[in-house]
Amino acid sequence: MSHAATQERSSLNSPAREYSLERTRNIGIAAHIDAGKTTTTERILFYTGLIHKMGEVHDGDTVTDWMSQEKERGITITSAAITCFWKQADDGLIKSWIEVPHRINIIDTPGHVDFTAEVERSMRVLDGAVAVFCGVAGVQPQSETVWRQATKYNVPRIAFVNKMDRTGADFENALNDMRTKLGAYAYPVALPLGAEDQLKGVIDVVSQKAVVYDENDKTGLTYSVVDIPGDHKERAKAAYESLLEGVADKDDQIMNLVLEEKPVPAEELKAAIRRLTCQLEFVPVLGGSAFKNKGVHAVVDAVIDYLPSPVDVPAATAHDLNREEEVLIKADDKAKFCGLAFKLWTDPFVGKLVFMRVYRGTLNKGDAVVNSRTGKRERASRLLMIQADKRTECDAVYSGDIVAIVGVKNVTTGDTLCNQDLEISLEPPTFPEPVISMAIEPKTKADREKMSEGLQRLSEEDPTFRCFTNDETGQLIIAGMGELHLEIIRDRLLREFKVDANAGAPQIAYRETITKDATGEGKFIRQSGGRGQYGHAIINIQPAERGKGIKVENKIVGGVIPKEFIPAVIAGIEESIKGGVLANYPMVDLSVQIVDGSFHEVDSNELAFKMAGIFAFKEAARKASMILLEPVMKVEVTTPDEYQGDILGDLNRRRGKIVSIDSKPQATILNSEVPLAEMFGYATAVRSLSKGRASYSMEPDKFEPVPTQIVNSILDSISPSVNRA
Repeated sequence: MSHAATQERSSLNSPAREYSLERTRNIGIAAHIDAGKTTTTERILFYTGLIHKMGEVHDGDTVTDWMSQEKERGITITSAAITCFWKQADDGLIKSWIEVPHRINIIDTPGHVDFTAEVERSMRVLDGAVAVFCGVAGVQPQSETVWRQATKYNVPRIAFVNKMDRTGADFENALNDMRTKLGAYAYPVALPLGAEDQLKGVIDVVSQKAVVYDENDKTGLTYSVVDIPGDHKERAKAAYESLLEGVADKDDQIMNLVLEEKPVPAEELKAAIRRLTCQLEFVPVLGGSAFKNKGVHAVVDAVIDYLPSPVDVPAATAHDLNREEEVLIKADDKAKFCGLAFKLWTDPFVGKLVFMRVYRGTLNKGDAVVNSRTGKRERASRLLMIQADKRTECDAVYSGDIVAIVGVKNVTTGDTLCNQDLEISLEPPTFPEPVISMAIEPKTKADREKMSEGLQRLSEEDPTFRCFTNDETGQLIIAGMGELHLEIIRDRLLREFKVDANAGAPQIAYRETITKDATGEGKFIRQSGGRGQYGHAIINIQPAERGKGIKVENKIVGGVIPKEFIPAVIAGIEESIKGGVLANYPMVDLSVQIVDGSFHEVDSNELAFKMAGIFAFKEAARKASMILLEPVMKVEVTTPDEYQGDILGDLNRRRGKIVSIDSKPQATILNSEVPLAEMFGYATAVRSLSKGRASYSMEPDKFEPVPTQIVNSILDSISPSVNRA
């Protein structure tokens, strides 16, 4: 880096900062369920000195899985933020940053698809990610989901192939999976030294040295850097040549050295890998075993060496609310403050916590900020640095920090908090719609108010959890991403809000749509003596591509409907879309144009035109060959070969469509698409079919039309009086 560039970067830092922007890393640990994210995080915390005893997921004593539900189930439910510090060891390997310690803010995210919102919002505020893969299973369905989420938010990443100590672990297979299934430009920078019960350490591909761990020290703190053992030299040399070629193809500086047949210094190769990784053009891959404490040091070194600091990533883009244009928010402690609220949490001791990523400026304790969504001033009465379930008070936070604020009230996930002179809005994270719902009621009438308050707080915290009252039945409905998600909500209601609730059978979140164009006319005319009511609207509707959403346009010309009544017509149309026409489910993927109508000089008003909009839409929808859509899940079942036939038969009975069958050592992987309606109780079924030896994972994939023979039974189960188109 040039002297001028270095000076410019240092000018971005406040003199009060302990760790400069260049020495800060904001990273997430993300992967499929059971790939070893929490164990990897726990090892990082141990080796960085933050904790003095490594916890284990199966013992329920890890730092980041601190909720009682997480400890009991051995899964991560909520993303936990934690800060640690790392100074690279002078152990003879090539180090780019050895002279200075770095501060690493880590977010350990859930792997279970039911809690995908936690990954989504974490990816939105991170600068880099460590994607963890199981050395045996390779790329799994949720691996693909978190990879897509990282790509969506332009998050550079490194990959850690974990569990290389397990029987059947295959580093090359996992690497090939990344290239073929994820399209990753992935090359190893640290190879596992051995595999299964012969895993001894890692080979540093760049320095061509081996790190061998002392078998007598189970903590992994004692290791030695040695020459690569003879039987691994060819593999290490081939990996280096492949790495060099892969980098040269993308980086001009390395390409010039290779073409001129000059030696490539290790520092320059690492700098090139870093440049490419930060530009999302390269994925460094490492192998090891977090559980056996081998290779985690190399992962932390790679975080420092290859993942970006807040000044290495492109400036965040915000929307100027006054000038209707995009503005760039560059990390700079001395500029006006701007941050994004990405998570809310209710703490029993502190109250409402708002987790925020600071994108620019400095925020001091007691400062006032403006919520750009509401335009209201809020005061940050306390600033807390988060260590999982522990809190540390601080007086000020700076660009690139991840912090919790106490004192701000009317804030939701995705709100921008900024300086009072600014009127800008950062892009909020987006979340999937709930796919499953159930009715819920307290066991005693006395608990009704407490339950209402608890559900309100939980829906504030979790953007994929909804609660609402069914207008027809009066029942309170909760909706979420899966059975486990709603089970955890009920459990939290009991533990945190002391409300014991009964729940009905889960219901599927069906959707409605249309299959052809249609026109509808709506008239609302009422005379009751004196001034009457008059509204008249004509609309056209067309089906849209799947996933395109709803579009309502005003195509009125010549003032046949006065412009002050157009919002009322749109409100009526939107209300009908939300409530559905066929079976009272929300409608999706259609476009609506308001094309004609008429008005009365005296009798027309907003209510009349809203009713006209409702009538016009319902008439058009009934003419447009409506269909019911159901959520379809991507299901992957891993089973021993002898149970493959039984499980295939069961999936077919569940209206499943088999996409592919992959063979791996000692197992068969069945990839299928199955309607969610058929997947209730599948965990028990797959266990009984395979004597407990098969496992499965499931994630939402798409909405597909419900077969005709099933539609009528669904409509009858909802209500015999439902309108049938």
